[in-house]
Amino acid sequence: MAATSIPVPADSGISRTLHRARVEPAYGAFLTLWIGFVVLPVVFGLDKFANVLTNWEGYLAPWLVGLLPFSAHTAMLIVGFVEIVAGILIAIKPRYAAYVVAFWLAGIIINLLTYSGFYDVALRDFGLLVAALALAQLARTYDHGSGHRGHANAENRSR
Repeated sequence: MAATSIPVPADSGISRTLHRARVEPAYGAFLTLWIGFVVLPVVFGLDKFANVLTNWEGYLAPWLVGLLPFSAHTAMLIVGFVEIVAGILIAIKPRYAAYVVAFWLAGIIINLLTYSGFYDVALRDFGLLVAALALAQLARTYDHGSGHRGHANAENRSR
């Protein structure tokens, strides 16, 4: 039976990265968290402009909306922009940006805990905060350069 996938050359960077993730569990965990914290904030941020997943304005605590000098809709557009930037920062420098994301998640958790009915989402976001802190710790070992290229550089230094 013929293979249906596109073969990846054995010496390609992707192949080396995937091999390393398979044989080095901590690196695999780093890579999983890194990709997740790049993709998910960007997707959630973009959705703040489209409201396909949910009506994001409904997650803002009423007391917070009352303090804002602009509408809840404008606030969520700003939140979306910040989330997109956070995903980009994680892609570039996860070692430091993961702490920024954890701080951002703490703010979201505080908002949700002060608004009855969203405790389950606050708990989920606390789990994401813990994951962001784990990414920051793993990135101390695996983030030695800009973005993904740093991982290959770290691999070359270990030889």
